[in-house]
Formats: sequence, structure tokens, C-alpha cells
Amino acid sequence: MGFFNFFKSQFIEVIEWTDQSSNTMVYRFPVQNNEIKMGASLIVRESQVAIFVNEGEIADVFTPGHHVLYTQNMPILTKLKSWKTGFNSPFKAEVYFINTKQFIDQKWGTSNPIMMRDPDFGMIRLRGYGIYSYRVSEPVVFLKELFGTNASYDTSSIESHLKKMVLSGLTDLFAESQIPALDLAMHYDELSTEGKEKMQERFAKFGFEITSLYIENLSLPKEVEQAMDKRTTMGVLGNMNTYTQYQAAEAIRDAAQNEGGGMAATGAGIGAGAAIGNIMANAFNQNQQQPTPSADQEKMPCPHCQAQIRTTAKFCPECGNSVQQKKVPCISCKVEINEGSKFCGECGTKQVTEKKCNACGAVNGPTAKFCGDCGEGLES
Repeated sequence: MGFFNFFKSQFIEVIEWTDQSSNTMVYRFPVQNNEIKMGASLIVRESQVAIFVNEGEIADVFTPGHHVLYTQNMPILTKLKSWKTGFNSPFKAEVYFINTKQFIDQKWGTSNPIMMRDPDFGMIRLRGYGIYSYRVSEPVVFLKELFGTNASYDTSSIESHLKKMVLSGLTDLFAESQIPALDLAMHYDELSTEGKEKMQERFAKFGFEITSLYIENLSLPKEVEQAMDKRTTMGVLGNMNTYTQYQAAEAIRDAAQNEGGGMAATGAGIGAGAAIGNIMANAFNQNQQQPTPSADQEKMPCPHCQAQIRTTAKFCPECGNSVQQKKVPCISCKVEINEGSKFCGECGTKQVTEKKCNACGAVNGPTAKFCGDCGEGLES
């Protein structure tokens, strides 16, 4: 009975791999001291590829599905072992399962800041971090270039190298983009897409395909961020003289509320008060020293073409018309008033230049009491 169990254990009839981890890239099926039975079942699940290796040389590759092992579907292995057609004896070979699913959430980040030249801040140090995803797209290339003959292989074995590749490419990309530091945030998507395309060729050399790359954050040094905050504050404050006066008023209020402190506080308060007084005086003087426009500099619209002209001009330089109003004497007090005025600004007399007869329609002078044509009385 013991001999029968020993004999049975020498022949493998089912070859498969159930992946229980999330980061295993290669699994070598245990065939040591065992032989694979001709006609055995090979089960390759989705996101897997099975590769048969004979004495260190890659032979047949099997894609997802259920395969029954015969010489007909193992042409390379049959040739390497010089099997005859219809060979039906057990054989030895190494079987590797390659995981072709995406390995997501692989992190990258700058261990040292990236030196860049910025048009606004000059030389700056840029830091950043993000994630990327990749998968094995060429199992044979991957097996030749990286895996070798290890019993297993996971993402941690290649993580450091891939991270350095990504950082090298992104550093070059950021420098070439010449995007100002203040505008980097609005270009995350574009830079991520360009970074992914830039990495494709590098990843392909190891049989990988980079499926996604994302920039989560790009940050500036603390000193640069503080300078940006100050510039923003100055833009919000606007007029610095007004802000200085406001600050001085706030300081006076705080000093007035400080009732304690003894002689030292009193002396400090006097010194602070003197300084505040100087600040307010300087601010007031600056406001008083603002030049006022002279009469020659004052402007008004031309009454004819609406062009801006000097208030002292007699003619418009645009249309040539006179801009000075003609003066006429008041019909009552004879004070000069603007022509066309309805009332005198001095005596209030209504300025009537003619009287029309309601009976015959004849026009009479402004002082006539009766119509010169029909003798009808005229309204005053």
C-alpha cells in the first residue's frame, strides 16, 4: 500500500494556481522530484499565463483556459526533448504561473526635492507624490529580464527600481514643461498623461505596461509658500496708507485697554504712542501731499461732440465749435446771463424775447402791451 502511494505521488495530473495574495507576480508550481503525467490537466485562470521551462530554457506558453497536455499542444517542449509523435510517458519540466492582473496603488514620491527654475520665484525646490499602476504585458520578456528561476516573485522585489524610473522621468518632464509654480495645480491631468506616455518605453523593457499614473500633489518649500501668502495679503489689503492708519488705530486702542503694567508698561506705552503718532503723521502727510489737478488739467465734455477738453478751452480741438456760452443782458436788470436762459439768475425775471398776438398771430416786441397790427391787448 505504501509503495502504491509513493508511486502515485510521482505523477502530477492537475496543474493550477489559486492566487491568495494581491502582490504575487510569479508562482512556480512545485514539481520537484515529481513528474508531469502526459495527458494531465493544466488550468490557467483569467489574469494568468503558464510558462513551461525545460532546463532553464523557455518552452511553451499557455493562455487562460483548460489545457490537456499532449505533444500536439506542446510543440516547443516536444522539440527540445526530442519526443516522438505520440509520446505518452511522464516528463519533467518547470511550470511558472505569471500574474497579468493590474498592480494598483503603487506609490511614488520625491525623496529629495527637484530643483527647478521658476519665472516668478527664481530657483525653487519642488516636492511631489502620487500613485501608478502596471501589469505584466509580455510574460516571456519579464521571465527573461527579471524573474530568472526564483520560486516566487512579488511587487516588492521590483518596487524600488520602478519608483526610481518614475521619478527620473517625471523630474525631466517637470523641468521641460516650464510651467510656473503657481500654475502647476491646473496641469496635474496633463502632466500625469504625459508622464504615463513617457514611462511606457521604460516599463516595456521589463515586459511591463504602465496602465495609469497620477500626480496627487506638487508642493513648494515652506519659505516660498510664506512669500506667496504675504503677496496675497498685500493684494487683498490694497492701499498701504489706509492699512497703516488702520493698524495705528488698532494699536492705540490696544494701548488704551492696557491699564496695568506699572512704570515699565507706562514707559513702553509712551514710546509706543510716540511711534504710533509718527506713523499716523506720516500717513496723514502722505495723503495731504497728494497733488490736486489744476484748472488747466481739469476736463469736461464738449457740448457738441462730447470729446474730453480742458475747462478753460474756448473752442473744441476735435470739432472746432465754440464751447464758451454767449452772454446776453437780462431784459429787466441788464445783468449778463447765458444766452437761452429762461430766467435771470439775479432778479428772477422771465426772459421773454417776443410776444405773439393770440388774435392775428402777429409777433410783437417783448415790452409791447397791444398788438401793432390789430390793436388787441397782449398777455403779459
